[in-house]
Amino acid sequence: MKNPIGIISMQFVRPFTGAHLHLFKDIKAMGFDFIELLVPEPEDGIHLAAAKDALEEAGLGIVLAARVNPQRSIASEDSAARQGGLDYLKSCVDSAAALGATIIGGPLYGEPMVFAGRPPLPRSTDDMKARADRMISGLSEVAPLARAAGQVFAVEPLNRFETDMLNTTIQGIALVDAVNDAGLGLMLDTFHMNMEDQSIPDAIRLAGKRTVHFQANENHRGFPGTGNMDWPAIMRALSQVGYNGPLSLEPFRRDDQRLALPIAQWRAPAEDETAKLRAGHALIRAALDFAEYAQ
Repeated sequence: MKNPIGIISMQFVRPFTGAHLHLFKDIKAMGFDFIELLVPEPEDGIHLAAAKDALEEAGLGIVLAARVNPQRSIASEDSAARQGGLDYLKSCVDSAAALGATIIGGPLYGEPMVFAGRPPLPRSTDDMKARADRMISGLSEVAPLARAAGQVFAVEPLNRFETDMLNTTIQGIALVDAVNDAGLGLMLDTFHMNMEDQSIPDAIRLAGKRTVHFQANENHRGFPGTGNMDWPAIMRALSQVGYNGPLSLEPFRRDDQRLALPIAQWRAPAEDETAKLRAGHALIRAALDFAEYAQ
């Protein structure tokens, strides 16, 4: 399996600004094939043409991660928030075209909870259906735009503490099938799957060809190999469904065990993590390579 392996920009710095384009060469030198970059915001000071040139100079590919919020929610009851979500996803298509990206992933539906300070609310059956209908309608509007641009939106189920819209792989399959457009596929993240799916390999096999992006993360978001993920079994499942797309790593749980530490919040690295990143990359690459021999 020759899938490209990438690393998320948050591993190094957040926000990732125009002053950090030099990191592309460092990421390539670590052995990664692409960077998963948060879709640049105006305040990041990233000139898209300059970023594309820097990517090409480094020989690095790119996948984009959308940044939704309550004001960018295609599932919201509020019409202004729904329009904000549509406008944002359309702008992501433009950003992807400027950067040479073909995949835009993330919780595209909006409706974040813990990171937006929004508690889960009791929902009636009618309310839940209305939210789902708005989600399907919104993605049905933007998926053709991505497809026409040679791109695909990759919608990501998150665990129950981060959203109450889309939590399991089965729900993700239902959403992708309801939209039924080649401009929308599924992103699977093992960190979330570990909490919400009964079996990660079975969920991968169930998703099949719908999966267009994959995030290989430990159960605690540490470096690959430091948690309880069964990487050989996971990669065998990807091989069995013929997945040849990108795999990105998000090991930004720092090595810090102090009491009362907000693990849910991003923290800058306190040390040079290059050796650990290379080791994690090597582990995932080895599991991919051996998957071909262990069917």
